[in-house]
Amino acid sequence: MDFKKAAEMLALCDSNNMTISQVMKQRECHVFETTEEEIVTRMEQAWQIMKDSATEPTTKAVKSMGGLIGGEAKKLTDHRLAQKSILGDVVNKAITYSMAVLEVNTSMGLIVASPTAGSAGVLPGVMLALQEEYNIHDDRIIDGLFNASAIGYLAMQNATIAGAVGGCQAEIGVAAAMAASAATELMGGTPLQCTYAASTVLMNMLGLICDPVLGLVEYPCQNRNASGAANALIAAEMALAGITQMIPLDEMLECMYNVGKRLPAEFRETAKGGCATTPTACALCKSK
Repeated sequence: MDFKKAAEMLALCDSNNMTISQVMKQRECHVFETTEEEIVTRMEQAWQIMKDSATEPTTKAVKSMGGLIGGEAKKLTDHRLAQKSILGDVVNKAITYSMAVLEVNTSMGLIVASPTAGSAGVLPGVMLALQEEYNIHDDRIIDGLFNASAIGYLAMQNATIAGAVGGCQAEIGVAAAMAASAATELMGGTPLQCTYAASTVLMNMLGLICDPVLGLVEYPCQNRNASGAANALIAAEMALAGITQMIPLDEMLECMYNVGKRLPAEFRETAKGGCATTPTACALCKSK
């Protein structure tokens, strides 16, 4: 049940009449010589950590170690509870929870890198928002996480998830692709539609640079987690509506990787370009 490409994964889904999450479970059992019960238990532990990190800052502001962020998730929650949200509950919750995880991460709390610490809010943000709005049982969310892990595995196998290598498109972009695919499966989409959603996200976020202010994984990282969550839901909605993606996921991953390698070093986590070199950011550096 092993696969190296999205096309191979889809072939396994088709020949075995399985979802992406089912194929990924079988792969994990085979590669790591363990049982499905064991890998599901591990994923359940990861999901609990995700939920905790996504919800704690929504009621109490958590200040980051660098002092650049803190309290954003609570503000968004209060905004929604005051019935002032212009996005609707699903998107508002997704961006709120995604930003919350970054508050926990930057205050040295416990998070699940999915696929990285700097992009750790996207997947739990989308999953928890959908769970709450559609009353989805944890068992199905776990399946969604296995689906997402398949997309993350493909990105690691064929491209990169490191901002220092491929820019933020490789971190937030891949995280959003994982979330989009998982959301598509959760809401009844086919394996092919899942890859359409993932490919659409990567296309929409192609070329996104990594430019952390002060060299810290705080700003603009937190805002981009929210953007990634929204992008994931947009891509899933399009796929579920029957909109096809012209460029297959394998080709889009290769495209993203090639773009990332061509980004100047200033735009790959060095804090020497982009937002990090704006006058305000530079003044902040001098004041620290």
